Amino acid sequence: MKEYLIQTFKYNDQANRAVLSAIQNLPAKEEAIKLFSHLITAQDKWFNRIEKKVDDSTLTWFGPVFSEQELAGRWEQSVANWITLLERETESGLENYVTFKRPSDGKMMGVSLKDLSLQLNYHSIHHRAQINCLISQQGHKVPLTDYIFTALKEID
Repeated sequence: MKEYLIQTFKYNDQANRAVLSAIQNLPAKEEAIKLFSHLITAQDKWFNRIEKKVDDSTLTWFGPVFSEQELAGRWEQSVANWITLLERETESGLENYVTFKRPSDGKMMGVSLKDLSLQLNYHSIHHRAQINCLISQQGHKVPLTDYIFTALKEID
């Protein structure tokens, strides 16, 4: 499972970089930048819930919206944090719970590192599709980001 999760983050990294490149060519890119920024802030908020470097209540899901120039570097750091975390984790450690206080009611909540990692990658796919709709609506070619293109192997 560990290797699968690492490969999934690497796939999403490659796909999101392709989408980020397409965003740069859009005439109206504000909404796409907002969605891409959200991918970063969501990953960073969950990462902070593991590392507990800052008070969780100071981090939001939708904000800040990064400048176009900041996106690539922020994304690179965010995904690198997750891949490094997973590379140093044991298989059994993937079942450990990440705990946090739910802001809406103060209840203590928990989710396994494995499920959290899967959620972040599925979340990325969801918002990448939204961004691809924006790209298409503006008459630009949507980058090929289907997972199958990373999994296909030529068979002799």
